[in-house]
This record gives sequence, structure tokens and C-alpha cells, in this order.
Amino acid sequence: MSVENDLAPPHADGPSNASSRPAWQQTLLRHDLPASIVVFLVALPLSLGIAVASGAPIAAGLVAAVIGGVVVGLLGGSVLQVSGPAAGLTVVVAESIAQFGWRLTCFIVVAAGVLQILFGLSRIARAALAVAPVVVHAMLAGIGITIALQQIHVLLGGSSHSTALRNLIELPGQLLSLHGGDALVGAVVIAVMLGWKYVPSKLRAVPGPLVAVLVGTVLSLGLPEVERIALSGSVFDALGLPELPSGNWSAVAMMVLTIALIASVESLLSAVAVDKMHTGPRTDFDRELIGQGTANVVSGLVGGLPITGVIVRSATNVQAGARTRASTVLHGLWILLFSVALVGLVEQIPKAALAGLLIVIGIQLVKLAHIRLARRTGDLLVYVVTVLGVVFTNLLEGVVIGLALAFGLLLWRVVRVQVAATPMPDGRWQVHIDGSCTFLALPKLSGELAKVPAGVDVTVEMTVDFLDHAAFEAIEDWQRQQESGGGRVDFVEIGSARMADTPAAPPIRGFGRAAIDDMLGPWRHQKSGGDAVTAGVAAYHRGHAHVVRPHLDGLHDSQDPDSFFLTCSDSRIVPNVITNSGPGDLFTVRNVGNLVPVSGDDSVEAALSFALDSLAVRSVVVCGHSSCGAMKAVRSAAATEGGLSSWLRHAEPTLERFLAGHPVAVAAAAAGYGEVDQLSMVNVAVQLETLGRNPAVRRAVAERGLTVSGLFFDIATSRVLEVTLDGVGAIDDHAALTVTG
Repeated sequence: MSVENDLAPPHADGPSNASSRPAWQQTLLRHDLPASIVVFLVALPLSLGIAVASGAPIAAGLVAAVIGGVVVGLLGGSVLQVSGPAAGLTVVVAESIAQFGWRLTCFIVVAAGVLQILFGLSRIARAALAVAPVVVHAMLAGIGITIALQQIHVLLGGSSHSTALRNLIELPGQLLSLHGGDALVGAVVIAVMLGWKYVPSKLRAVPGPLVAVLVGTVLSLGLPEVERIALSGSVFDALGLPELPSGNWSAVAMMVLTIALIASVESLLSAVAVDKMHTGPRTDFDRELIGQGTANVVSGLVGGLPITGVIVRSATNVQAGARTRASTVLHGLWILLFSVALVGLVEQIPKAALAGLLIVIGIQLVKLAHIRLARRTGDLLVYVVTVLGVVFTNLLEGVVIGLALAFGLLLWRVVRVQVAATPMPDGRWQVHIDGSCTFLALPKLSGELAKVPAGVDVTVEMTVDFLDHAAFEAIEDWQRQQESGGGRVDFVEIGSARMADTPAAPPIRGFGRAAIDDMLGPWRHQKSGGDAVTAGVAAYHRGHAHVVRPHLDGLHDSQDPDSFFLTCSDSRIVPNVITNSGPGDLFTVRNVGNLVPVSGDDSVEAALSFALDSLAVRSVVVCGHSSCGAMKAVRSAAATEGGLSSWLRHAEPTLERFLAGHPVAVAAAAAGYGEVDQLSMVNVAVQLETLGRNPAVRRAVAERGLTVSGLFFDIATSRVLEVTLDGVGAIDDHAALTVTG
């Protein structure tokens, strides 16, 4: 991995100015340096607050911030992600310190970093993203609630307790014995944090957390007995080696695994979010884990907190205009400089100010958008259970409980099936089967099928995506028994698993693509054998007749099409597919070359008159297509004597207009189409002119606003383009052709 290359800007800044500096220096001075200062101002109070909330030495938060910025900034796989101590690990670190002590916790951080490096080297980073998002969201919410319950005691002038339950129980007593000065400082910090988004945009350029802590600190100078941060010397004085465990290895190993997994998942999820915020290079997830692990090894060795990617700092970095890794590295250096030169200033910060800051951060981890999403996706139970598990047990147990519940719900959704047998007014019975039909569904399936009287006709409507051997045999045995009693069983199969796919074995789980191929795919791909039309009719009855039946029920006496649709006889053109229309929508006329004869042929004229006068269609459409055989014959004058030659004489005006440089041909040529396709487009325009001179068409346009339009179907790209009298253009933003005449 080349650090030097990674410091280059991810995208060009445009033409260089008159400065003689190299482009990377201009990027550094114009973008990364200002951004690094903004991120530094955000990271400083957060790092101090997280150290306080974790019960670790205050300097440990600053050490982790410096190492996260410099080490991960140079070695990580994300260009703009900023790493450091994170609120997501506060609860775990506090638990580790309470159980093992600070120095042994530093050893755990080192071991977790080694494990992260192994994760990265084994290239399994993306596997961490397979954790259900609802569990991750609930985990963060549970951490936020736990932090808020801890810090509210500090804000009120007391000390936090070891568990969330204890913090809740002791809260009423703490409220009765609150310290006025601490409570006032904390309340002011919370008010500034919550209200900062309402100040003018120019003021919002200064980070809200920094302003809140500064205001709280200044206010505290006039208040008596406000407890402040205590630092014993500079950051260098706080450095120290970790302590090796002397026993209880299983508990240590579990804590190592917990920190490694949470730090890895949080870093990767943060990197994914950061990638969505900018257009530069994407994250190398394996390299990111290696960088995060290396930083944790270094941080643990010198007495720092565990490090993860932090979305708050990363988002600030992107929004501040950072372009390269230099911003992340510089922010770490600014924290180091501040920690060494301005220790006395840090010691003036009251603990209540940081408590108010952490309470707001904790509350913000509980996002209403995540709750709404969980409710919309049916995962609200998983969310609530995971939050309660994290708050009232511990983080690892809460996450395991949430994952187990999420997996259980997933399994239930996968194997569940809805079966209902109901009598119909005409004496038939209908059996509806929806879902994944497996052996687990046999009790419900056999119970519903048993309701159907023997000897009656039955329609079995199956919306099934998976059918295992046991369910297949149960349905087949019931069908055989029903038909042996004189009844008839018709299957209507909407899902991808079909009873008739393979007689010798049950079908397996299919995908939506299979259903599309069944509906639109040519016969030759269906391997039906024998008479393709007969096989297609059978497939229609089994799969699609029930879909069109309700639409056709209201049209059995008369038709009411919207459009007269004139197109070529070419077998590749399916009008209802390319217009997304259904039965009764199009009055379709097809002929070789989609021609409108001026004289000598009444077939098109008769259909057009009927559509206009009797059906009162609202539009007339002429549709040509690419690689048209008729246009090839017209272009090369290769039509044979007989009917085809006689018919193609109606296209002679098209050829004349094409050779004369029709605007449509010019536009099509500019868009890269060949001569035959240009001729096809000109042909559509010429037919539109012919229709425009038709008396019946002119009358309908004047009296009831009939529209006349032209289309061109590009078979190679499956795109439909609009053809006007003077050009060709895209119908939507996805079409390739955007040139008009």
C-alpha cells in the first residue's frame, strides 16, 4: 500500500492557478488543512468526554485520538474516514476497566488490534457487514441510553453506577441531592448542543460541541465547587505499557473478541456511510481493518483507549471539504500539539460539561429514522429486545440476543406459508398457497386440503418460491386422489416454483428472473418440445390466464382501446411489452414495414377508419424498428417480384426523402445509427406525414384532440425512441439517443 499516492487528491480540482506549487500542495492548503482544523475542534471534546465516560485516564482519550488520526489516517483503507475513541465502545471499556483494571484493559486493546489485523489479512472484512442492520442500530441505541443514564448522575454532581439498572434506581435520590453548579453547567451545555442547529449558518461553521464545552467552562469559572478534569502532566507523562493477565483467560479472551468485533463492525459501517458522502476512491475494507487493528495495537501499548472509525468526525471531515488522508493525519497532530502545550486549559473543563455533551451524543444514537425503518420492515421487536438486552445485561449479550431473535424471525419468514381453501359461488373450490412450501407446512397444508369435498373441481393458486420434496408429494397425492373421484384440479402458478417443472423431482427455489422468462421468453428457451403454440397455450392457462381474466371480464362485450398502433410484422416487436400495456389497450395493425399506403390498398385505411370512427381512439402511433428487413430491401432495391415487391412500392417516398437528406436521417446519423436504421426512422416520419394528410385523422385532431406520434424500437438496446417530423429524441433519461433534428 502506497501512503504517498493515497495523499494525492481523489479527483482533480480543475485547471491549476498561477501558483507554482504542485497540485497536491494546493489541495493540502486549500482543502485538507482547513478541514483538519474543523475535525480537531470536534474531536477534542469528544475524546475527553469518552475517556471520562469509560472510567479511563483522561489522557487515554487524547492518546487514542492522536493515534487514530495518524496511524489509521496513513494505513487505513478509507481516504476520508476519521478514527479515534468512540462512544460505541464506552460501555464495553467501562466494564473491562471495572473487571480487569486499566492496565490489563490496555493489553486487551492490543490483543483486539491483533485480531483485527488477522481479520483484514484473511479478507473477511465484508462478512462483518452481514450483521443485521437493525441489530447494529439497536446496539448503538442501547449504548446511547446506557451512556445517558451514566452521565446524568455526573451532570447532577454525583457518580455513575456500574449498571444501567442501578443508575435508574438511584436516579430519584440523585435528583434530590443534586449539586446546583454542576447541574447548571450541564444544562447549559445540553441547551447549546440542541440549539446550535438553529443559529445562523455562518456561526454553525464553528463546531457545536466545541462551543458548548467552551460556554460551560466559562460559566463554571464563576461557580463554586464545580468538579473539573484532573490531568497529571502532559500526554507523554500518561504513557505506559499494558499489564499481562495472570489468570481468568477465558474472560479476557471474551472481552478481546467483544472489542475486536464491535470496533470492526462500527468502523466498517462508518466507512460505508462515508463512501456515500463523497465521490472519491471507495474504501478497501480489508485494508481498513488492518489499519484499525494496527492503531489499536499501538494505542494499547502506550495506554490509549480502543479506536474505531467515528461517523461524527468522518462526516465533519467530508463536509469541511477534505480531499485526501492529509486532513485525518493533521487533525491527529493538532490534538497532540494541544495535549502537550495546553494541559492547563484542559484542566479547566468541568466534568459536568463533558457529561452534558455525552448525554446529547447518547440520545442522538437513538434515531427515530431507525425505529421507523424497523417498524416498516417488521423488525421492531428485534430492535426493542436488542436495546433492552444491551442496556440491562451487557453489550455482547444484548447483541447476541438480538441476532438470535433476528435469525429466528428470518427462519420463520422463510419457512412460513399461507394456505386457504374456500368455496366459490360457481361450485368450484379455490386453494391458495403463498410462501415457501416445505415439510414444516405439511400440517397446515394437509388440513386445508382436507376441507375440499371429494369430486369437486378445484383451482389451486400457487404463489410459491420454494417447494420441497415433501410438500410436492403431498400436493401431488391430493391431486391424484381428487381426480380419481371425478374432480378436476387446475393449477395457477404465479411463483417461481412450479408443480409441472420436472415430473421426476420437485422444483427448487427460483428467482424473479425465471418468472419473467416464463412470461416473455421465446418458446425455444423453454425447451417445451412438440407443438410450441400448444405448449404455450398450456403455460398461459397455468400461469397467466388468471391475471388477465379480471381485465377481460369487463371487455367481453366491447372494446375500448386507447391507441391505434401501426407497427411492423417483424416477430421481434411485441407492442404490449414495449408500451407496458395490457389487454384492450391497443388496437394493433401490423404489416411489412409499418406503411400507410396512400392508394392501392384498403387494409390500413379500413382499420384506421374503424379505430377513429367506431372506437374513438385517443392516439395514433406508428412504430418502426432497427434492422428492419423491409427497409433493407428498400435500401438495396432487392425486393423480389411479386407481392413483396408490389407492397414495398409504398415505401418509395421514404427512400426519396432519405436520399434527399431528411432531418430525421441527419439526427440519427449524428447519434451513430447505420443507414438501414436511419431509413427506418425516416420511414416513421414519412408515415406520420401521410397520416397528417388523412381527412379522418385531421378531423379527429381538430374535434377531439387526437394525437399522432412515432416510435422507433432499437432491438439491440431494448430502448424505445420518439420520432418526430424533424428529429429523433429520447423518451426518458435512460435512453441513449438524445439528438434531435
